Amino acid sequence: MNAIVTVVGQDKVGIIAAVCALLAEHNVNILDISQTILQGSFTMVMAVDVGAAKVSVGELRDLLEQLGQKMEISIRIQREEIFDAMHRI
Repeated sequence: MNAIVTVVGQDKVGIIAAVCALLAEHNVNILDISQTILQGSFTMVMAVDVGAAKVSVGELRDLLEQLGQKMEISIRIQREEIFDAMHRI
């Protein structure tokens, strides 16, 4: 099962490393990644495979939100089909 991880916040050292380390720790494979910095604001979107994850998507959501709070950024995960439906024109 695929999911979309979004990260938004003030740019700082270690955002990509921290998010990728958490995902790897829970056996989540990164399929695609895009990131940009615009006037100091960091934005990253990742397509990930959670099919072999060691935790449920709900538990992963909680872990990512906790990491986001610690880093003072917003980190969200949604199943890919929900993300696609919400962003369809």
